[in-house]
Amino acid sequence: MPQFVPALLLLPRESAYSRPEPPPAKTSPKAPLTHPLLALHLARIVALVLACSLAMPAAAQDPFAGNWVLQPQGSTLGFQSVKNDIKVEQNSFATFSGHISDTGLATVQVALDSIDTKVDLRNVRMRFLFFETFKFPQATITAQIDPAVLADLPTKRFMTLALPFTLDLHGVKRDLTADISVTLISDDLVSISSVGIIQVAAADFDLTGGLTKLQEAAKVKIVPAGSVTFNWLFARTNTTSGTITAPAAQAATAQVATPQAATAQVATAPAPQVAATATALETTGDFDPAACAGRFEILSNSGNINFRSASATLNIAGSAILKELADIIARCPGMTVELGGYTDDVGSDAANLALSQKRAAAVRRWLIGKGIDANRLVAKGYGESAPLVANDNPENRARNRRIGFTVLP
Repeated sequence: MPQFVPALLLLPRESAYSRPEPPPAKTSPKAPLTHPLLALHLARIVALVLACSLAMPAAAQDPFAGNWVLQPQGSTLGFQSVKNDIKVEQNSFATFSGHISDTGLATVQVALDSIDTKVDLRNVRMRFLFFETFKFPQATITAQIDPAVLADLPTKRFMTLALPFTLDLHGVKRDLTADISVTLISDDLVSISSVGIIQVAAADFDLTGGLTKLQEAAKVKIVPAGSVTFNWLFARTNTTSGTITAPAAQAATAQVATPQAATAQVATAPAPQVAATATALETTGDFDPAACAGRFEILSNSGNINFRSASATLNIAGSAILKELADIIARCPGMTVELGGYTDDVGSDAANLALSQKRAAAVRRWLIGKGIDANRLVAKGYGESAPLVANDNPENRARNRRIGFTVLP
């Protein structure tokens, strides 16, 4: 990422027709070297040395001049997960953005809704059950890069280093360290990649509960940590316009590996704009019946429409996933959805049955208020008859105070 200040000295050619004949000179062993052409060459050599000596330190002292913007079309971010002890699955994120400021502060934001497992309903499980993107839509990575550690990059062109960084994921911030490689592709283009894998444990980011839900929904055992890798391409932007210089844009396009990405334009947004657009990877428009049924089942297992004990009042946290539910119902036209209310085992059977009916009715009213046709929604209470988990501790009882969704024939 260092900036070089090239110096170009043009040596004019002497014309055979215009060059005057030198006057005859007396030969003297003690005469000084005063030939005018030789003096000119010496002056140019001195100028070249001075230009190099002035240019190189300036580049080394200011490696982040101009800001650097992450090029998504030439970059990747993914992680491996392991289920049932032996099956390794590759996952990636389709939407992320970032930049490195002129002070060396690197920021990358990842839209968790863009998780790509190559399977539609698996993507939905990861969004709703594991990452809970309706509450935590983005992950943010920040690192302060010391310019001194990149002082030798102009000559080496490739370096490896251990970089401390902070990961903000699922409402939790942790300080971690990654081994990375830095490759100077050109004066305005740099590649930053992970060396090996970066282990991220679910327990460190309060994701254990989501992992449990994921395992229950998919009926698999999942290793409680992921192995993250990345390969990011950064291009220097123009400090005044926020656009990428032409040589960097051409080089960035050349780095793109896929035919689809090759047609994309190099990002030209001003560097300070870092937010990633949270776009879920799924088909637009209406869902087919299988996709609808799968989504309702996943939402039923999310455990995010909860109630306090003996209460039918919707909590604030539940409204986020209800917005997702309203969108899914709207995209499943012609389907009638049962809203099933459930309770824990505290209280009598009759009281719990009545309470569960009130909870289902509360959700129905909320959805009707968001424009869903009342004729497509049926509220039904089941009391404590179908717990998700045993009512043996406060956490499990909270999970059983819930709403389930079923497509009616």
